[in-house]
Amino acid sequence: MSESPAILLTNDDGIDSTGFRALYDALSEFADVTAVAPADDQSAVGRAMSHEVSVVEHDLGYAIEGTPADCTVAGLESLCPNVDLVVAGCNKGANLGAYVLGRSGTVSAAVEAAFFDVPAIAVSLYVPAGGPGDDTPWHEKATDPADYDNAARATTYLTRHALGAGVFEQAEYLNVNAPMPTAGDPAEMVVTEPSTLYDMTADHDEGRIQLHDRVWERMRTGDIPDPEGTDRRAVVEGHVSVSPLTAPHTTEHHEALDALAETYGAD
Repeated sequence: MSESPAILLTNDDGIDSTGFRALYDALSEFADVTAVAPADDQSAVGRAMSHEVSVVEHDLGYAIEGTPADCTVAGLESLCPNVDLVVAGCNKGANLGAYVLGRSGTVSAAVEAAFFDVPAIAVSLYVPAGGPGDDTPWHEKATDPADYDNAARATTYLTRHALGAGVFEQAEYLNVNAPMPTAGDPAEMVVTEPSTLYDMTADHDEGRIQLHDRVWERMRTGDIPDPEGTDRRAVVEGHVSVSPLTAPHTTEHHEALDALAETYGAD
């Protein structure tokens, strides 16, 4: 990689979000950064893809009327095809756990890059809900670029060193989750794997069903069984979580399925 890596920067919160600008400014200090990001909020759209999108020039690069996956494809195939790395973020709100990976637009932008054989880093900020005496909703927090300092510091470090260290010879993308800064030293970085905790509920009441992810409430109270080494445990304990992941679905040999296939059509 050259001394000034070329980076495609995208996200799902939109090109004018605070977290996006925080990463853009941090990465631009040493890299050639081109923004190719959604024109507006595209949170939790997963890998949704459009057939056609409009693009307009923006002070930071290009704003796309489309999804994060659209942005990755448009950037790598048309707008800035010769990049060393795709960075997606910084998302306001953590993307933790195996079940979240397919829902997140931020992570999906990184996954899309993997299919182009371009290394990628997805970056998200854990914004804790208010505790006792703090009634501010989490989505009204993290409005200052300084709130993203841990995320920006971790991203710049990984961007500078991961390619040369051979990280992407095994991992296709990194899922990074950072806590908001607190008084004291910057957050420590730990390597993790996605948590398998799943606690979705569905309450049916008079023709409507309320879908609710109880994991966030459990995080707020500390009631999480996630073991050491998982992404959620690391972030709740104040660390920067880095999960090295691969994008293609894996397959395994299944003798039971082989037996079924052999008798297909026989009955």
